[in-house]
Amino acid sequence: MDIVTVAIGIAALGYGGYTLKVRRSNPAALGKLEPMKRMWGEILGTAIHVIAYTVVPIALGVAAILAGLKGTSIFSW
Repeated sequence: MDIVTVAIGIAALGYGGYTLKVRRSNPAALGKLEPMKRMWGEILGTAIHVIAYTVVPIALGVAAILAGLKGTSIFSW
């Protein structure tokens, strides 16, 4: 098990979960959401924000945790 990769995965998963929670409870606290809505419109701006700040971190977090548990390091190529 690679503890650094697992820790990074947990951090990414936590960040994605945090943005998901804040988006539901207080979307005004997400500083980049409103500028993205103004730039790309309500629907597309929200979709881009959800993908970039929630879906991608959660997916990368899960992938990093699974890789770390198998012993793979994200720092070794």
